[in-house]
Amino acid sequence: MSAARHIIVQADAATVAEAAARRLIARVAAMPVAAVCLTGGSSPQALYRLLATPRWRAEIPWPRVHWFLGDERAVPPDDPLSNGAMAREAFLDRCAPRGNVHMIATATSPDAAARAYESELEDFHHHRPGLPLFDLVLLGVGPDGHVASLFPGAPALEEHDRLVIGVDRANVAPFVPRITLTLSCLASTREMLFLATGRGKRDILRRVFAGEDLPANRARADGGGDTVWLLDEAADPRAAA
Repeated sequence: MSAARHIIVQADAATVAEAAARRLIARVAAMPVAAVCLTGGSSPQALYRLLATPRWRAEIPWPRVHWFLGDERAVPPDDPLSNGAMAREAFLDRCAPRGNVHMIATATSPDAAARAYESELEDFHHHRPGLPLFDLVLLGVGPDGHVASLFPGAPALEEHDRLVIGVDRANVAPFVPRITLTLSCLASTREMLFLATGRGKRDILRRVFAGEDLPANRARADGGGDTVWLLDEAADPRAAA
C-alpha cells in the first residue's frame, strides 16, 4: 500500500489549503465535464473557504465542474452537523451552479438515501464514458483511521458491489447514522487527495504510514490514479517530537 502513496508536506495549514486548491484546479481545468468528491470534517474547511475567494474562484471552470459528497450524516440538510451544509456555506452556494451540486438527501432511511445517491452517481457517470467516476476525491482521516464513514472493522469495508451504503452507527461522534461512498467507489478517481493538518493528526498518521490495517490505509486510487497525502509539518509523523 505504501508504495503507491505520495506524501507532500507543506509548512502549515494555510499552505496545505493552497496546495490542495492548485491540485484541484489542475484536475478539473481541462475536463469537458469534471467531478470532484468532497469530504467533511475539519480538514477541508480552509480549502473550501479559499475556493470562494476571488483569486481562486476565478481559476475554476464552475459550469463544467460537478460536486459530490463522500459521506453524509443522517441529519437535516441545514443542520450544523451536515457535511453538505458545511460545503455549501463555505463555497458551493456562492460559486457553483445549483444543478452541479449533488447533495445526499437524508429525509429517508440511510439505506434508501444510499440507493438514491448511487443511482445519481450512475446517471452522472453515463456522461463520462471510459473515465473514472471522479477526477478528484478529497478525504480526511479520523482519529480512529476512518475515511468518509467507513470505520475500522466494519463490514462496509468489504463491500465491493455497491457504490453507496447506509451505516447504522458511527464509531465516533456524532453518533448518528451515515450514508457513505464505499472504498471501491472512492477508488474510481484520477486522484485521491488526503488532507491532514495539525499536531492532533500525528498519532493516527504514524499508525497509517506504518501499514496498520485501517480504512485510511485501504483507501487509494485505482489503476493509474494517484494517491496523495498532503500534510503540514505539525501533522507529519516522521518529524522530530
